[in-house]
Amino acid sequence: MMDFSRRQFFKTSAAAASLCLITRSPALHALTSGPSEYPAGRLEAFPLASVRLTPGIFQQQAEINARYLDSLTVDQLLHSFRLTAGIHSSAKPYGGWEAPDCELRGHFAGGHFLSAAALSAASSGNSVLKNRGDALVSGLITCQKKIGTGYVSAFPEDLFERLAQDKPVWAPFYTYHKIMAGLVDMYLHTGNTEALQVAEGMAQWAQNFMSAFSFDQRQRMLRNEFGGTNEVLINLAAITQKQRYLDAALLFEQPSFLDPLAQRRDELQSLHANTNVPKIIGAARMYEVTGDRRYRDIAEYFLAEVLAARSYAIGNTSVDEHWTTPPDQLKGTLAWANAECCVAYNLMKLQRHVFSWTADARWMDAYERTLFNCRLGTQNPQGLKQYFFPLAAGYWRAYNSPEESFWCCTGTGAEDFAKFSDTIYFRRGTDLFVNHFIASTLDWKDQNFGLEQTTHFPIEQSTTLKIKSSQPTPRTIHLRIPSWTTGAALISINGQPLDAMSNPGSYLAIHRSWREGDTITLTLPMHLHQEPLAGDPTVSAPLYGPLVLAADLGAGPADGPLRIVHGRPTIPKDLPPAAPLPQCTAASNSPEQWIHLDSAPELRFTAAAEGSSHPLKPMYQITDERYATYWQLARKDTSKIFPA
Repeated sequence: MMDFSRRQFFKTSAAAASLCLITRSPALHALTSGPSEYPAGRLEAFPLASVRLTPGIFQQQAEINARYLDSLTVDQLLHSFRLTAGIHSSAKPYGGWEAPDCELRGHFAGGHFLSAAALSAASSGNSVLKNRGDALVSGLITCQKKIGTGYVSAFPEDLFERLAQDKPVWAPFYTYHKIMAGLVDMYLHTGNTEALQVAEGMAQWAQNFMSAFSFDQRQRMLRNEFGGTNEVLINLAAITQKQRYLDAALLFEQPSFLDPLAQRRDELQSLHANTNVPKIIGAARMYEVTGDRRYRDIAEYFLAEVLAARSYAIGNTSVDEHWTTPPDQLKGTLAWANAECCVAYNLMKLQRHVFSWTADARWMDAYERTLFNCRLGTQNPQGLKQYFFPLAAGYWRAYNSPEESFWCCTGTGAEDFAKFSDTIYFRRGTDLFVNHFIASTLDWKDQNFGLEQTTHFPIEQSTTLKIKSSQPTPRTIHLRIPSWTTGAALISINGQPLDAMSNPGSYLAIHRSWREGDTITLTLPMHLHQEPLAGDPTVSAPLYGPLVLAADLGAGPADGPLRIVHGRPTIPKDLPPAAPLPQCTAASNSPEQWIHLDSAPELRFTAAAEGSSHPLKPMYQITDERYATYWQLARKDTSKIFPA
């Protein structure tokens, strides 16, 4: 459970939305995919090309990801697409979920790869990956023309016929969505207009296919995972101003899932987490494009409920890919198969949407929690990604193989690590919001304004912003003051302390005429705290600021089948049982009783356990070790173990 109470999460919407089925198409606002899409009062992100990462852990991790993407070849990615279109291919096919006999083939090769290449090209100017993306789009155009119906995929239309006949099939619309989304990203982020044309052809095919069925039959078909199909169709509607794509998106709407959420009812138990979070992102986009408040209420309630009642300290949710328990009841759920990484990717997308409506710091606090604890660290030095995030004690990180896995989490990870710059700064009119403390530069071209953020956060507990402005500019800069900081937080301008500070968990607004070279220094002290596992106050995770602290339990397995997973499985074979949770020597809610801060600059700690002690460090710094994120608290309070 996040360190926010349910009361805090639900403070923005106390009244339940009325239950209603949509029987007509919402009107499409006069919107585009650019800045004018956002009504007055809304916040918007800067284009990726306006923000550049500078040396630091995020830039380093983005470069590792780009090298992995660069190791993949276009001919191999296109292999199954070409065969499906009746075009000869002599390329060696990739394996795992991209193997020619896998029903999910194409989700990474034609989808995630395109999105990641587009994001990398826009956020870092990576021309190699842009060219790789352009070549892949060209190959898809050839396949689409050969088929001649607008359809393009790495598998034949037969899979959709099986879906219509209620026969077993592995998520054809899920993959179809990924391909469309990759094409849309190539258009939005690199300007590839041919990619948009291919996506429109695919969308028209999908609309024609689904329109042939009754409402009841469509609802049966939508029990099969369909990813963010409604989201990408809404995005196409906003880009093209064509009502038909909004009508198509409504064909992928599930009242049975959305209506309880509109009534503020949590009926999520037993549902597959990553099947359903994208449906809420679609609802968020429907609100943004149509203005229908019901969709916003659904998105805000769902996000607040999942974060407050169904999430772990790392900022992610699910066990064995599902919500297996009632809300606030995670006792006994710590396992290898916790927190599928795709879910973190989608929750962060949703947090980003809701923040843009509200400017509420709690959503950026939650985003930061997931970013540092459940995204950083899930990539190894070769650019390979995790699938599950084990939270039972004694386990370790395991990754996909380079060419024989291609899990969904390989794809969402490739996208995440290509777009670290997309949420650092937001704008509203001429106001600037600084959301995250990441070394970067901002070039706000149409305002002749920019800044450079210099920081080694979280190694250091401060950040400095240096203004770049061709002439004095009156402007309000909003700085996030995180909920985890202390009352000793400080801000100075040009070296002079400012006699003002917002409460933790809010934004501090500074309005003045900014000049070239002005500096803002924000000091954000961290402190030790802990979060109980929802439903079990005897089990708790220690944190330092936003960072989950993991106990180093010794060396994990060497590279091999327990470390690198080959083929389609997502869990290593022959896993040993989990270890018992380490037991701390105090039951107090004050972690200072059992955790000692050895070095703040190095983020090194020691925790007192029964009969021994364990070194602690931020979860994102765990690489090859076995670890534990949760501790069993002692049954009775003891005196303070570590003196002040």
